[in-house]
Amino acid sequence: MEITGIISAIIVGLIIGALGRLVVPGKQHLPIWLTLLLGIVAALLGGWIASFFTGFWLFVLIVQVLVAAAIVYLADGMYSKNASTA
Repeated sequence: MEITGIISAIIVGLIIGALGRLVVPGKQHLPIWLTLLLGIVAALLGGWIASFFTGFWLFVLIVQVLVAAAIVYLADGMYSKNASTA
């Protein structure tokens, strides 16, 4: 992977993280930097999962956003649970 591919993956990950946060209903307790970091992870993981089915960009995007929403939802649950006990 070239440096431009890494930079574009980071940018797409930031956008995917923001979209994943918008998909999850209710108020999230995660800081925005953590949401964006989770978005980068979700973009890579969602792209890898979608590559098993097709390379169609819209399908890949939908899978990435759904993976980001799931990760944000799970991380928010753990983050708010830890924040309330401290």
